[in-house]
Amino acid sequence: MQHLRRYGIRAALLGALVLSYQAGPQLAQAQAQHQEATKADFERFMKELSNWGRWGKDDQMGAVNLITPAKRRQAVTTVKEGASFSLARNAETQGAVDNPQPIVRKGNPNGPPPTTDISSTGDSFFISYHGYVHTHMDSLCHFFYKDQMYNGYARSEVTPDGGAAKNAILNFKNGIVTRGILMDIARLKGVDYLEPGTRIYPEDLDAWEKKAHVKVGPGDVVFIRTGRWARRDAKGPWSVSEGLAGLYITCAKWLHSRDVAILGGDDAQDVLPSGIEGISQPIHVLVLVAMGMPIFDNCDLELISKEAAKRNRWEFLVTASPAAVPFATGSVLNPIATF
Repeated sequence: MQHLRRYGIRAALLGALVLSYQAGPQLAQAQAQHQEATKADFERFMKELSNWGRWGKDDQMGAVNLITPAKRRQAVTTVKEGASFSLARNAETQGAVDNPQPIVRKGNPNGPPPTTDISSTGDSFFISYHGYVHTHMDSLCHFFYKDQMYNGYARSEVTPDGGAAKNAILNFKNGIVTRGILMDIARLKGVDYLEPGTRIYPEDLDAWEKKAHVKVGPGDVVFIRTGRWARRDAKGPWSVSEGLAGLYITCAKWLHSRDVAILGGDDAQDVLPSGIEGISQPIHVLVLVAMGMPIFDNCDLELISKEAAKRNRWEFLVTASPAAVPFATGSVLNPIATF
């Protein structure tokens, strides 16, 4: 019996060694896939992924140039039912740790009593839309790197009083009409939401394409769902200093290789902390400044996630129209997905 026991122990050890040997290359390969990037990689990506001059030295549309008339016609063919769903978060009007500037609505005074049967009322909004809560569109003048914005325009083109003389939101006054693709990374991972600080890698984007049987292509708007709003609704708001799930810097190469027109998501796109020393939002900088790709920040993708899953369809017609405000750096937004 002791002999058999010793034999069994030796066999178990041998088996463990064999498994360890077999797993070694796989583990090394997995680690290599998620190799840490550095600030030097960021600097290299700024050059390698640049679209400056691609559509001419005076261009201010950036990757939206990829939404051609042919692309719009192709996008319309994705509509089979005519069922439409908003991708915007309802206005957050209560201050919170992640919402220091809530949207303010004030009713206008009704004035004197009406003298006829016809009367009216109205209200006013105050909206500070940039940040981590309100659904909005970042124009290409929103971020700079080394005092330059997209296509080499100088930071001096944007002033506090005059606004943005270049790369302003008014360039997109005619609206966005193209194909949208939901990349539901929380669903891919089998969870309701990703925890703050969770990194999304290019391999995750590839895996979602395979799972959803969809391929991102030129002129698409990509929406990344982390489940951020599901987590906030379940657990309450949390400080951005505690982290946000989002794209790791290496996803910028993936977006560039697919010629994505606009990047959207349910938070501020970047994983926080970014993991890149001295660069807090590398995805924002690479996308806006290098690639000229506008961003749809803080979309609420909970409804569209359920509707897409119900249909097992992850592509749709997406339409969006920013406010036509001259010299503005962005706009509140209500993107619409239509199946």
